[in-house]
Amino acid sequence: MERRQFIAASLAASALTVAQNASAQTPAVASSAAPGREFYQLRRYSLKSGPQLKLTESYFGDALIPALGRMGMGPIGAFKVEIGPQTPAYYLLIPGSSIEAHATLELRLAQDAVFMKAAEPFWNATAAAPAFQRMESTLLAAFEGWPKLTPPASSATKGKRIFQLRIYESPSNLDHQRKVEMFHSGEFELFKNAGFHPVFFGDAQIGPLLPNLHYMLSFSGLAELDAQWDVFRDDPAWKKLSANPHYSFDNIVDNITNLILSPLECSQI
Repeated sequence: MERRQFIAASLAASALTVAQNASAQTPAVASSAAPGREFYQLRRYSLKSGPQLKLTESYFGDALIPALGRMGMGPIGAFKVEIGPQTPAYYLLIPGSSIEAHATLELRLAQDAVFMKAAEPFWNATAAAPAFQRMESTLLAAFEGWPKLTPPASSATKGKRIFQLRIYESPSNLDHQRKVEMFHSGEFELFKNAGFHPVFFGDAQIGPLLPNLHYMLSFSGLAELDAQWDVFRDDPAWKKLSANPHYSFDNIVDNITNLILSPLECSQI
């Protein structure tokens, strides 16, 4: 009990400091958000095969996702990496209405007695039997042209679905801005015309490998994923857009991470 209280108090103090700093240092980002534009926290949990997988999934489903729901945050995406580097790994996608909602997240969790009790096996895991290896977090601002997360219809029925998470890294801030602009200059429509179901598009504000953007698509399976990408690549409108000198004068994306994810049972997306 004493250890749990100490952890909660320490997290509360740290989160309050982060929140105060965020409010002082990020007014331009917050004020530039379009009405209803969301912010996403994307967490990556690096795991080892064995007990960590069950412990982390139980933590998501029994403690964290219910607590986030009580805070008005959701729907929450919880995913397992099926195809990608450095597996096993789980991803957690948390939408929020503001930067402050994410900056104060740990503070509010530490004050939630129901969460603290349910999270105890995960939070109090020892060094000899850790709950996970490392957790990496990225804060994303939703694109103005796609301001809210849009789960596929199959999420509500827990139907068969997979997700593709793509991360585009750019060599400079200017190149990054041009790639974001490219989405708003016709690429959204190309995705729709190809039959894609986009889940979110986000511009990374804080996190590793900056500057970068993230986006997620959903499919019924790998066959649909391949077929729709073929339609996209063969679309004359895409060939025209990608050949536009404004976007093709330089290599505006110099690295792409491509992950195939499957939803965990506790996922709301």
